[in-house]
Amino acid sequence: MLAFLSEISITCVFASYFVVLVLELLRLAGRIPGQRLFVITMMSVGLFTHICYLLLRATTLEGVEERSREVGLLATWSDWSLLIALGLASAFFVLYLRRPDTIISFFFLPAVMSLLGLAIALADRPPFSRTEAVEVWRSVHAIAMMAGSTAVLIGFLAGIMYLVQSRRLKQKRAGSSFRLPTLEFLGRLNRRCLVGSTTAVAIGLIAGVVMNLNRWGSIGWTDRGVLLSTLLLIWLLIATGVEYFYAPASRGRKAVYLTLASGGFLVLAMIGVLTTSHGQTDDDASLIKEVGQSPSAQFEWFTSMEDIR
Repeated sequence: MLAFLSEISITCVFASYFVVLVLELLRLAGRIPGQRLFVITMMSVGLFTHICYLLLRATTLEGVEERSREVGLLATWSDWSLLIALGLASAFFVLYLRRPDTIISFFFLPAVMSLLGLAIALADRPPFSRTEAVEVWRSVHAIAMMAGSTAVLIGFLAGIMYLVQSRRLKQKRAGSSFRLPTLEFLGRLNRRCLVGSTTAVAIGLIAGVVMNLNRWGSIGWTDRGVLLSTLLLIWLLIATGVEYFYAPASRGRKAVYLTLASGGFLVLAMIGVLTTSHGQTDDDASLIKEVGQSPSAQFEWFTSMEDIR
């Protein structure tokens, strides 16, 4: 199986997306039986080969012993073009599944294929070192997780306002001087924050995985911060799926409860990050491990460092 997957190339990925674009173009000529199934199948093939190609690039580079010590994983302009193309292709697939009656492929797929062409053109560019790769992926990780956390908090506050406004409407007090946005607006804001936070946390977690691979050569799934961040992403994916594919009578209230629960998961993830060495530099993390996790020992160590300075 691995030998078969190793034959995957950018050409295979490009061809899959090109077939999807041709199928979408044929829609203009009339209705084609099974056209939607063909598009879903070829997009699934394209995304699968796209992901496999990226993973194989990283594992192949990791297998080169001498160079892998210096060369960063997924740290070339070509790799980043492929990652952006994967993000656009995934976004198109999700939008297509939600609204198959629209033709958005004419906008998304040419951009995806252009990025694949750019990846081929930049293939000869030298990769960044592991140190440079760590810094780049650390920045992406930090920005994405910050954006995701902000979106969760905004959705959490919108959910609270939704519940308050819903209660005031039942009590016929919505017209008083204490005015809040309408339930429709708060519901839309809540759903958008749910999607935005899921996307940002997913990007942040992936960036953190690549950063750890470049930094230590391992992911560190047992780290409490990584584990709770992963659980947060899993919950956000479930909540987003429930929100968009299950529609009970009280759609807005359902989104509110999901977002409130997401806020609870965010608090747990932040506790996990702040109570471990997660996110610290290599030197700081190793020194804290040496002095132990007790507050008194850490206080004495920090005091001694201040005296040295």
